[in-house]
Amino acid sequence: MKRRLGFSTRAVHGDPEVLPDWSPVVTPLYQSSTFTNPIGSTQEVLYTRYGNNPNQVLIAKRLALLEGAEAALFVASGMGATALAHLAMLRPGDHLISSEWVYGTTHKLFEGEFGRLGIDVSFVDPLEPRLWKRALRKTTRAIFVETPTNPLLRVIDLEPIAALCKTEGLALLVDSTFATPINFRPLEHGADLVIHSATKYLNGHADVIAGAVVGSEAVIEEVRKLMRVWGQAIDPMAAWLVERGMKTLVVRVERQNQTALAVAEWCSRQAQVAKVHYPGLPSHQDHEVAKRILNGFGGMVGVELKGGARAAERFLRALTIAAHAPSLGGVETLVSEPRLTSHAALTPEERARAGIPDGFLRFSIGLEDADDIIADFAQALAQL
Repeated sequence: MKRRLGFSTRAVHGDPEVLPDWSPVVTPLYQSSTFTNPIGSTQEVLYTRYGNNPNQVLIAKRLALLEGAEAALFVASGMGATALAHLAMLRPGDHLISSEWVYGTTHKLFEGEFGRLGIDVSFVDPLEPRLWKRALRKTTRAIFVETPTNPLLRVIDLEPIAALCKTEGLALLVDSTFATPINFRPLEHGADLVIHSATKYLNGHADVIAGAVVGSEAVIEEVRKLMRVWGQAIDPMAAWLVERGMKTLVVRVERQNQTALAVAEWCSRQAQVAKVHYPGLPSHQDHEVAKRILNGFGGMVGVELKGGARAAERFLRALTIAAHAPSLGGVETLVSEPRLTSHAALTPEERARAGIPDGFLRFSIGLEDADDIIADFAQALAQL
């Protein structure tokens, strides 16, 4: 029986093979749109838009190994992955039930674009099992959940939802971007399809836009067909950079887990901070669930400052190490304000009802020394 390799080994080597002499240790970049074909061959044409460029194929196999899946596919963005994953499962006239705690652009996709395609979407509180069942229709085909959520970092136990999906014959799709396969693997908890914004932790260096879908070979083949038609293939250079990033995924995530916990604990003791959102803290609503199902609590921290929007702006202006920028999962610590980014379309009252008052900051903890990040935050809080 073949020995099962550890996550770091899989992230670095995939399924390792003995290299012939003079082989490059780093995968070459195949920056080519097309490849020569054998004359008269009926084999599939190699063409980068088809997603079968060697750089594209390699990272897909690598991610499937990390998630424990049959297959994976990388596409041009996280939103591209979300769209194609659902379109592979749904048809006009179908109904999708979504958690109401989803990324703002995902909400726009479901409410706007899916409506134009004849796909109806209902949003429910993901922590209320009765609501999932009550939202079911004869036309319901799938359920979508994002966990941990953005930006409150709520951790959703998938198993009750997966049990409902199994009973009702529904597909369960999960956006696991914040967790990464290092902290959580949804397929092990009953999910059918996993979605990642590979822009974030999988690449990890803030220099690529990419997305990924992971699942069974049959479903990924449906996603691949759509990718070819919709023109969503990832560029070879982006794929090459994602492979480079994935090699350090385990050590990056483990370090970010550790530093984020230290930052969250420190923030919870500061007089200027009204509330800290981090599943590793006993004060978090989902701490017990997070301890049970996550391998690590992640690199994201949400903080509410007592002084509201003005306090947030003064804090941001004072930062010297952390950068004020959207996105997350890179080696640099980033701070963003959901009121101006992911939840800008909501009124202040709507944001407050959603648990995101003005003065809410989202920290994406990087790889700097924890003491330096905390010192930067301390001098910024001192300005309030």
